[in-house]
Amino acid sequence: MTAMRFGVFVPQGWRHDLVGIDPAEHWATMKRLAQAADAGPWESIWVYDHFHTTPKPSQEATHEAWSLMAAFAAVTERVRLGQMCTCMGYRNPVYLAKVAATCDVVSGGRVEMGIGAGWYEHEWRAYGYGFPSAPERLRQLDEGVQIMRQAWTEGVATLTGEQYQVDGAIVRPLPLQEGGIPLWIAGGGEKVTLKIAAKYAKYTNFDGTLDGFTRKSALLAEHCKAVGTDFDAIVRSANYNVVIGETEAEVEERFRANVARITPYLGAERAEKWLAGFSRDLPGWGTPEQIVEKLTKLRDAGMTYAICNFFEAAWDRSGIELFEREVIPALA
Repeated sequence: MTAMRFGVFVPQGWRHDLVGIDPAEHWATMKRLAQAADAGPWESIWVYDHFHTTPKPSQEATHEAWSLMAAFAAVTERVRLGQMCTCMGYRNPVYLAKVAATCDVVSGGRVEMGIGAGWYEHEWRAYGYGFPSAPERLRQLDEGVQIMRQAWTEGVATLTGEQYQVDGAIVRPLPLQEGGIPLWIAGGGEKVTLKIAAKYAKYTNFDGTLDGFTRKSALLAEHCKAVGTDFDAIVRSANYNVVIGETEAEVEERFRANVARITPYLGAERAEKWLAGFSRDLPGWGTPEQIVEKLTKLRDAGMTYAICNFFEAAWDRSGIELFEREVIPALA
């Protein structure tokens, strides 16, 4: 039976998951959580590549993903470091390849490259990137990945593309990882994104429900066959928002505490609807036994890498600790 691997998100503010904490204490909070994961059973830690909060832009802090990659690289020893996922359109791809290679050296070879086409229109426009059509954003993704792969294996990149043009861009030092930084192509777009994943990805990340995961996996297999790559060599992952308790009553109590935490920022109705929408009835909601049962079915369907988000992590680690004690050992 295939062992399941686990990563955990470190709160960085994007989901209003640092509210109420003095900004001067944000880094200490994130560092503490990263180092706890480093000392625990987690294979990797993750942040989101976003600039504005969700579900609505606000004045609350959202810390930048690649700055955090470098910082985490310097204060951890073992865990791998990922972003879910870097938006190709937010940075020139060869510059991004250079940043990632530097982070890989700082970390001793522990960086993952989560990469996608991007979707948060408000951010794009606010930062002056416009908002290209979906097909154009996907072409950016494809060309950018080609540039990064070339930069990390040859130390130089040249591409005359529709979206990007680079000419002899030197990227030294190379990443420490042989063959370059592993690529996670994130997103479940059935005609294009999954085809890009079939061509380039070592890891994928898409729909984490049983039905959705099964469908996306079948489509990925078709794309792999069409482009001549090995479907079985691609690790399929999914993200899970976890609300866990020893009993169903404790699960509901944790959920209510989370709603109360962000109600001053979103309003009661919106806070409850938003948190319920990415938690309730999904695989990460329940007692340890319930979560293990749901994740076991997903593992049997080929989902072998779960990346978990605990909304309350910055204020309360008890949910993470329960998951570490009772869920991870049952599946890993």
